[in-house]
Amino acid sequence: MAARTTAFRGRTKERDRLDDALHRLRNGEGGAVVLRGEAGIGKTTLLDYVSDRASGCRVAVVTGTESELELPFAALHQLCAPMFDLLPKLPGPQEQALEVAFGHVVGPAPDKFVVGLAVLGLLSEAATGQPVLCVVDDAQWIDEPSIQVLGFVAMRLAAESVLLVFAVREPAAEQLLAGIPALHLSGLGHDEAIDLLASALPGHLDSRVRDRIVAETRGNPLALLELAQRGTSELMGGFAFPAIHPGNLHDHYVRRICALPDPTRRLLLLAAAEPTGDATVLWRAAHSMGLTSADSEPAEEEQLFEVGGQARFGHPLMRSAAYAAGTPEQRREVNAALAAALDAGTEPERRIWHLAAATTGTDDRIADALHEAAGRARARGGVAAAASFLQRAASLTADPRQRAERTLAAAQANLDAGRYEAALALSAEAEADAVDDLQRARADLVRALTGRAAKSGSDAPAALARAARRLEPLDPHLARETYLDAWGAALVAGALADPDGDLAVVSRAACSAPAPSTTTPRDALGPGLATLVSDGTAAAAPVLREAVTSYLGGDVPADVFLRRGVLVADAALSLWDFEAWDAATSRHVELARAAGALAPLANALNAHRVVALWRGDVDQARDLGLEEQRVKEVTGTPTGVVRRAVPAGLPGQRHPCGAGHRISCRRGDCPWRRPRSADHRARHGAAPPRPRPL
Repeated sequence: MAARTTAFRGRTKERDRLDDALHRLRNGEGGAVVLRGEAGIGKTTLLDYVSDRASGCRVAVVTGTESELELPFAALHQLCAPMFDLLPKLPGPQEQALEVAFGHVVGPAPDKFVVGLAVLGLLSEAATGQPVLCVVDDAQWIDEPSIQVLGFVAMRLAAESVLLVFAVREPAAEQLLAGIPALHLSGLGHDEAIDLLASALPGHLDSRVRDRIVAETRGNPLALLELAQRGTSELMGGFAFPAIHPGNLHDHYVRRICALPDPTRRLLLLAAAEPTGDATVLWRAAHSMGLTSADSEPAEEEQLFEVGGQARFGHPLMRSAAYAAGTPEQRREVNAALAAALDAGTEPERRIWHLAAATTGTDDRIADALHEAAGRARARGGVAAAASFLQRAASLTADPRQRAERTLAAAQANLDAGRYEAALALSAEAEADAVDDLQRARADLVRALTGRAAKSGSDAPAALARAARRLEPLDPHLARETYLDAWGAALVAGALADPDGDLAVVSRAACSAPAPSTTTPRDALGPGLATLVSDGTAAAAPVLREAVTSYLGGDVPADVFLRRGVLVADAALSLWDFEAWDAATSRHVELARAAGALAPLANALNAHRVVALWRGDVDQARDLGLEEQRVKEVTGTPTGVVRRAVPAGLPGQRHPCGAGHRISCRRGDCPWRRPRSADHRARHGAAPPRPRPL
């Protein structure tokens, strides 16, 4: 089990209060404090914080559960069970009371006052050797006899080395533990909420959509994190409509909205379709639909929606429910109104997006505008936004060839954005619409690339090698690029690769593939890596040096570097050029972050983390690893799918180059085994074994 880590944004006042309570506890002054706030506001995280800070203290944990609410003394049993060996030290009546309360002996029901004294005495005995911290989570679910006893104890701890910290969900339990000092938790501040949202959702965040989300969640950390997991498209570019999340709470909101007057429901649907919460645009569109400010009053009275400087719902699920309550025809109506309300000069992407959402069938004029706007949307909202534009453009395109081209582009953009299911579905659509063998082969390629990115399985190298062979007579340049993808997949899979995907097999096939009619220096990367395995370092080094120099020279387009960054780093590593290795991984991370390209970002972070480890920067390596984990959580990639680097020569580890490189290893020509030069040793001193990618 991974060690728990507690990270905070804000909560300085609350942490200072808890730190002070711990300080007084260590000086023999006990007490109690109640953390009060709504679900998801951070009460449990603060309990973890105080527990982690309680060094030198005995920590007892009690968690209320609804299933034990009717079981008398169930929570007290959680608290006292680890201290049963101290029961004989209590006065006889108190010991008897606890024995009966916990069912150890049979007797008349114990007096709660005596039970309270017994628990107080038990905690006092436990604190004789070291201070005692008791944390009680979800106190609203604790059985009544237990909570009464704990409240009794909490009021009598001033002279004991015992600290009780409760967490109580409100507003349902305002009177619970009344009279005990309390900390009332509200939402995070604006800046802290934005920081939390950005940390949970790597990539671009549309600023206006982000601010609206923070306002609607009121800074509730759990709500922000759940939105980050559910709505990546909307958050990253603002070019998506609220996702439908069936469930008890969502359905409850749908029923409440359906009970409102028709004009109010239409206004809420309009607001739900406008992702930025811009009140000016909302009212401009509303007036064109014959709606007025009076139509918002029923929703405001129900605390579902309000309009001030910004239009916002009472909860993000209310927005989703308002959109779900609309019919397809009503959704087209509100999108047409929003398109008309937006200025084509200042908001061209949003205007065409809403115009497309109001369109049925095919419309080449709008499809062309969407395709043209995809590049601008990418600059504004990252690759996820571009994917949404390309996908909608394809659906509105009438010509089969052009529709297949746009669908392929949308599939690749979704792949880069880490939306693997969408990429697979679009590659199947592209294959169905394809009008020639090349388009069908490219659809097969996207499918193979998606399989590799999603799970990096043992079949990925062979699948990519097959796609490359299929492309050889159709597009030699793309075939060579695909062999390079297969080479990278084979390096990761190693001995687990299918026989047709073995690194040596892939390298030989790449070396024998027909050369394109024209090449650039960066095109040397694939042949260089294939030669490294087939013929050894001496033959490959000049070619690899040419490729690495080209990629790091700054003339390679960003989208090309995004796809090849890890392999450029591998090439630099094979030359044992630490500076180039560092530069390649750094640039790859920088470009992937800027583009919001989550699939390449996961690989880039992993590779750069390895560089940081070998540089000795453990803090940076840890931060990169945590960011990589967040990216994989967002994309749904198994966390076990990683590119790792470990010192060569560890027992039981396979060689980095795979079986196909054994000959060059035996002759001492392997870059991972080549001895360091005297000049290197003089400049850098003794160094740990070289890293090797797995």
